[in-house]
Amino acid sequence: MTNHAGFAADDAVTAAVPVQAAQGGRHFPPFLAPSSRLTDCKKAAAHVDLAGAGGVATVPGSWPRHAKPVSGAELDDWMEKHPSALAWFESVAAAAKGKEIVVFLDYDGTLSPIVADPDRAFMSDEMREAVRGVAKHFPTAIVSGRCIDKVFDFVKLEELYYAGSHGMDIRGPTAAASEYNHNMKAKQGDAVTFQPAADFLPVIEEVYQVLKERMASIRGSLVENNKFCLSVHYRCVDEAEWGVLDGKVRAVIEGYPDLRLSKGRKVLEIRPVIDWDKGSALQFLLKSLGYEGRNDVFPIYIGDDRTDEDAFKVLRNMGQGIGILVTKVPKETAASYTLREPSEVKEFLRKLVKIKINGDKGLIGK
Repeated sequence: MTNHAGFAADDAVTAAVPVQAAQGGRHFPPFLAPSSRLTDCKKAAAHVDLAGAGGVATVPGSWPRHAKPVSGAELDDWMEKHPSALAWFESVAAAAKGKEIVVFLDYDGTLSPIVADPDRAFMSDEMREAVRGVAKHFPTAIVSGRCIDKVFDFVKLEELYYAGSHGMDIRGPTAAASEYNHNMKAKQGDAVTFQPAADFLPVIEEVYQVLKERMASIRGSLVENNKFCLSVHYRCVDEAEWGVLDGKVRAVIEGYPDLRLSKGRKVLEIRPVIDWDKGSALQFLLKSLGYEGRNDVFPIYIGDDRTDEDAFKVLRNMGQGIGILVTKVPKETAASYTLREPSEVKEFLRKLVKIKINGDKGLIGK
């Protein structure tokens, strides 16, 4: 049978496992969510599929339509391992006290809501101001599956670092944003540019043209060219057509051994077969900012997609900083904390700015 692993329901995954650091413990103090917080989180947990490994369906007929709800002790256990970053903000701030905070943000589903048309995934003006405020006090990067130009058109902030195409296209702030100098080794006026997949540009363009032709017969599908990777969106495709779409995409990719296929939220991602992902981009940016090998840095990575897990795992293995998963349902994750939606991300970012402005009163020493 054909393995349609890319077509599990968006939020259908197995119960989460404990996140342990490389040295046998968590990479942050083992904060547990109090029972009063669990009630609200139970209401937010709409569904979770416990049937297949990783929430992956193996045949078209098993695609979950009505996933099983998680409640009781199982949900309590998950929330203890991944408490709310807002409910436990003071604990996060205490862990970061005396350290240099660096902020990494996914875009879709983190700074903007998930929408049917990816070209209309606009962030609010309030969210933009929250990100601008964070960037004024901490080095801040957007790490997205979209190409840099697209995500910049949404964010419109020159003072940020941008890592597009799942980190395969990286550049730093423009000279116009020189006021946002956090005493970093990387000069703000110098472009921090890195494109580890530059040699793949011709084949990516070729596959893009082929996929556009093959997807033309599938109503609701959309092929997005993110320069160093491609995205085949099927959020608006009738579920009865998922198997057809999957087969067509796989048939194309089979002819290109240097490309690989992965799955995001109602999207299939085609990327070059290189040892590079969002976690690699996080490490590259920390090195570019002069933080490599330092124990006084506290990276915070916030994201909602499976591709963000690569960055969460890097932080776990570093034993520094925290990963925050944006989700309303329990998921297997290497993140330390959770936030439920972009509005909570906005609130979390505002809190970061507030404690920076308030100094010691806000618990952070720098």
